[in-house]
Amino acid sequence: MAAAKKAVLGPLVGAVDQGTSSTRFLVFNSKTAELLSHHQVEIKQEFPKEGWVEQDPKEILMSVYECIEKTCEKLEQLNIDISNIKAIGVSNQRETTVVWDKITGEPLYNAVVWLDLRTQSTVENLSKRIPGNNNFVKSKTGLPLSTYFSAVKVRWLLDNVKEVQKAVEEDRALFGTIDSWLIWSLTGGTNGGVHCTDVTNASRTMLFNIHSLQWDKELCDFFGIPMKILPNVRSSSEIYGLMKAGSLEGVPISGCLGDQSAALVGQMCFRDGQAKNTYGTGCFLLCNTGRKCVFSEHGLLTTVAYKLGRDKPVYYALEGSVAIAGAVIRWLRDNLGIIRSSDEIEKLAKEVGTSYGCYFVPAFSGLYAPYWEPSARGIICGLTQFTNKCHIAFAALEAVCFQTREILDAMNRDCGIPLSHLQVDGGMTNNKILMQLQADILYIPVVKPSMPETTALGAAMAAGAAEGVGVWSLEPEDLSAVTMERFEPQINAEESEIRYSTWKKAVMKSMGWVTTESSQSGIP
Repeated sequence: MAAAKKAVLGPLVGAVDQGTSSTRFLVFNSKTAELLSHHQVEIKQEFPKEGWVEQDPKEILMSVYECIEKTCEKLEQLNIDISNIKAIGVSNQRETTVVWDKITGEPLYNAVVWLDLRTQSTVENLSKRIPGNNNFVKSKTGLPLSTYFSAVKVRWLLDNVKEVQKAVEEDRALFGTIDSWLIWSLTGGTNGGVHCTDVTNASRTMLFNIHSLQWDKELCDFFGIPMKILPNVRSSSEIYGLMKAGSLEGVPISGCLGDQSAALVGQMCFRDGQAKNTYGTGCFLLCNTGRKCVFSEHGLLTTVAYKLGRDKPVYYALEGSVAIAGAVIRWLRDNLGIIRSSDEIEKLAKEVGTSYGCYFVPAFSGLYAPYWEPSARGIICGLTQFTNKCHIAFAALEAVCFQTREILDAMNRDCGIPLSHLQVDGGMTNNKILMQLQADILYIPVVKPSMPETTALGAAMAAGAAEGVGVWSLEPEDLSAVTMERFEPQINAEESEIRYSTWKKAVMKSMGWVTTESSQSGIP
C-alpha cells in the first residue's frame, strides 16, 4: 500500500515562507496543488527602542532549517518519500534589511524590519534633496520616499554601525533582503553561496529601476550605497543554486518572490485587473496591471508583480500597503494581555457583535497607504464607561477591514473599474467574523480559497515551473480549480457608509502626533 501511495504522488515542491511573525515550510503536490505537510515556527521581534523593530538573521535562518527538517519528518511519517521533492521556492517578508560578512557568514547587525521607524530623520533629510518638479526616486522605483523601504535602512546602517562601515571599506559586506540572506546561506554561505535576489524583492529596495529591471546608479548615488554590496537580480523562476545541507541537500532552489507577489501568483491573478488582499502582519492589496507600469494618483505603490522565467515578460502591479493588520492582534495578546492566543479574538468579538462606537486606528508605524503619514500614531477613540475588552477586540478587527476599504477605494479610483469581489488569503482569513465584517464594510462579496496558504503556493509554483525543473505547469488549462468560500454583505449600504465615515474621522485624529524631535529623543 505504502509503495503504491508513493508512486501515485508524483513530483513534489517545497516552499519556504519566511514572514514577519513566523517561518513555515510547506510541501505541495505539483500536479494537484494539494498541501501535503508543513511546519511553522514563530519568530521573535525585538523592539530595542520606541519605533525600532529588529529580528535576528541567524534565528530566521535556523527557523528555516528547523521547518524543513520537521516537515521532512512529518512526510516520512505519512510514508511520502522526500526524494520526490524536486524543487524549493522562497517567499519572504519584503524590505527587511540584512548586511552580513561574506568571509565569516555572520550578520553585522540585526535585520532591520520593514515596520521599523528609526530612519524617519534619514527620510526627511533625503527628501529635501529631491527636486519638487522631478521626483526621480518615485518615477524610477514606483515608491514614495518612506521608512518602509530598504535603501534608507542601509543608509542608516552605514551611518550608525561601525562594523557595517568597516566591512564595506574592506570589501567584506553583502547586503540583501531576507530572500538573499536565505538563498546565500542555503546554497553554501561562505562556501560558494549564491548572492542573488529576484525582481520583486529588488523592486522594494528603492535602488532598483523598475523599467530597466536593473540596479540604478543614480539611485545608489543618491542614497550613498555602494553597488558592490548589492545582490545579482534574477527572475522569480529559475535555478539559483542547490541546497547544500540538511535532508534536502542537492535540491534546486528555483523560485523566489516577495510574499505579496507570491500570494498574487498563488491566487492565480495572472490577468490584467485581477487582484488579491493578503491579511498577515500587515495587509496588502495587489492588482495585476499586466506588462505596463501604472502610476497611482491615490497613494498606491507601483511594483513588480513577477517575472516567471529568464526569458519571460515582467508583470507589474499596483499595491495598497497597510502596516498593521495581524500585528494588532499580536499587540492585544503580547502588550495588553487581553487574549492568550490570537484565535481568541474571534470569541471576544463574537460576544458583543459590535464595537459600540469604539474605533481603533493601529498606526503603530505611522500610516502607510493611502496616506503615507509617518507622524501618525495609534489611537483608540469613542470610549465610554460601557466599553470593555470585547468592544476593543471588535474594533481591532474592524480596523483591519476599514484600512482595506481605504486601499480598495484608492485602487478602484486608479483603475477606473471597481472590483466586483475581493479575493483574500493569509492567516487572518480563518477568522469568520473578520471575513463577514470585511464583506459588510466593502459592500462586495469576499472570496477565500479553502487552502489559505497562497503565499507558499505561489513560491512553489514559481519553483516547480522553472526551466530545468519543469514539474509545474502554469498554463491556464493546467491550473487546478480551487474551491472557494464566499462571504456576502449582510448589512445595508447606508450603515456601511456611516461606519466608514466615522472611521475616517478617527484616522484624521491619529495624524500629526509625532515630530522628529520627539521621536528622536528616545524617551525611555
